[in-house]
Amino acid sequence: MICLAIAVNLTPVFLTTLSAEFGHEAAASSQPEAGPQAGSADARKLTNEQLGRIGAAIFVGLVVGILATGPLADRLGAKPFAIAGNVFVGAGLAVLGLAPSYAAVLAAAFIMGLGAGVLDMVLSPIISALQPERRAAAMNWLHSFYCVGAVGTILAGSLALRLGWGWRSISLCLIALPALVGVGFAALRVPPLVAEGQERMRLRLLIRRPYFLAALAAIFFVGGTELAMAQWLAAYAEKGLGYSTWVSGMALLAFSIAMAVGRMTAGTVGHRVATAHLMLVSCGAAVLFYVVACLAPWPAIALGACVGVGLACSCLWPSMLALAADRFPQGGASMFAMLSAFGNSGGIVLPWVVGMVADLVRLRKIMAFPATVDTERLGLHLGLGTATLCPILLAAILLWMRRQPVEDRSRQ
Repeated sequence: MICLAIAVNLTPVFLTTLSAEFGHEAAASSQPEAGPQAGSADARKLTNEQLGRIGAAIFVGLVVGILATGPLADRLGAKPFAIAGNVFVGAGLAVLGLAPSYAAVLAAAFIMGLGAGVLDMVLSPIISALQPERRAAAMNWLHSFYCVGAVGTILAGSLALRLGWGWRSISLCLIALPALVGVGFAALRVPPLVAEGQERMRLRLLIRRPYFLAALAAIFFVGGTELAMAQWLAAYAEKGLGYSTWVSGMALLAFSIAMAVGRMTAGTVGHRVATAHLMLVSCGAAVLFYVVACLAPWPAIALGACVGVGLACSCLWPSMLALAADRFPQGGASMFAMLSAFGNSGGIVLPWVVGMVADLVRLRKIMAFPATVDTERLGLHLGLGTATLCPILLAAILLWMRRQPVEDRSRQ
């Protein structure tokens, strides 16, 4: 999971540096159209759109890895993909460290994203198979190390830049970790993803089960609850609460730390608390923190509540995976692929909704505001507030799921 976090979080740390390093390509390509201004400082940097392509390349690789790995892992077993995921991450780091051009950086981002998608797909079902009696606790421990890896990657990348080691050096040094993990998996016996002697439940049967459809809807709102705040926290702290860029960045780091602490706590106590009950409590806490973050008149309290959302929603994703695996233990990797796809969809849609609402308010298209009202700041408050619907709707689905009787396993 730490290798997965490196793949997803390393290049965002280096965006400013990459912009300066490869901006001359943008300047050269735009010079015929741009005329005399092509040599300006801004023209020698990558545009925001070009920087955005790097994150998009990671996400495209992630989705391809998730969708391709699920069905194949059910047929070929998890071990080849646990090794392959680390190989892709290591290869992406190598391409990044040696990248001669912006196009090579995009290729590296895609390869790392592919490795991250493969690992994201295969690690959860492996843990589910290893810990069938305490899936929720084990899954929370597993996913807590993504947060640990994200914090470590951000700190390592920032420290490397501050000490003048360079982004290429740190990228090449980090290859050692996925290499060691890949070798470690090669020496292990990885259990089958469906218990020996049992037949995997086909996906076409799964999607006919109301409980599974509810689980897909639930994890969609889980992704929205978590990523709406994660994607907008830094911008909200800076533009909505008036903090500096540095404080905003530290708040995002604190959000990741809070998620790690929350998942480790859930991993410790999860076997003593019913999973659905723990998730319902987390939903209530998330609603409370979202409301305080958006409405508190004191910026420090609002910023603290933003970090609190990370703590509150930390257990929701791994616990939702565990709930589905407990109900459908023969679902296999394809089931986890569907759940991950819907969860990531929520993480795409809700940040977009937050931005759309914020823009509608900023442009005064929702209602007329007095000229003295700072609509940009108000828009961020109201936009982020729309994400409060996610934990509310999630709680409603969980209450329905909790009332459903356990199906006869022999019929599955």
